[in-house]
Amino acid sequence: MPECCRLIERPFPVVISAPSGTGKTVVVDRLLSIDGRLIRALTATTRPARKGEVDGVQYIFLTDEEFARRRDAGYFVEYARVHEHWYGVPKSSIHDALKKGKWVVCNVDVQGGLAIRKAHADAVLIFLLPPSLEALGARLRGRDTDSDEEIALRLKNAIAEMAVAIEYDYVVVNDEIRTCASRLVEIVHAETSRTQRGLVIPEI
Repeated sequence: MPECCRLIERPFPVVISAPSGTGKTVVVDRLLSIDGRLIRALTATTRPARKGEVDGVQYIFLTDEEFARRRDAGYFVEYARVHEHWYGVPKSSIHDALKKGKWVVCNVDVQGGLAIRKAHADAVLIFLLPPSLEALGARLRGRDTDSDEEIALRLKNAIAEMAVAIEYDYVVVNDEIRTCASRLVEIVHAETSRTQRGLVIPEI
């Protein structure tokens, strides 16, 4: 008898972007706790570490000089200056995960997301929306980490970022962390089962 059709699960990058304050970091943490096949792509940044953040865990914290040196050496798959600081995803952070058979989650801004798609055509891009701009403003003020001027800038940038959401594959509203993370898992599982990704049809 001929062999039955088989689906080979080939891992791919999962890009998650959202306006600052939408809660994407918390959602990503929840997402990773649901499915062990998903791991985080560690991002480098020149912004100061916030309270509780550890170098090499939440981010790779670099000086402006070190970031520039690595950027010029081709260390990053994508990089961008956002809110007065540099952010970048090391190429190895994605490649090493994929080689291990892991679906690598990239928590980046929209510029970074589109850059990753150029480097990895099979990437899945998901944009998280806040329930409303009013809710986003309340979340930013509730963090008590930014000045009024910085919050106003983040809200202005949020509107511009939302306009780019049309270039993403999916849009999910983060109105409740558990529900949002579950929807992301469903998207990843559905994408994993797409015939174009790895359906093997036996010869008769």
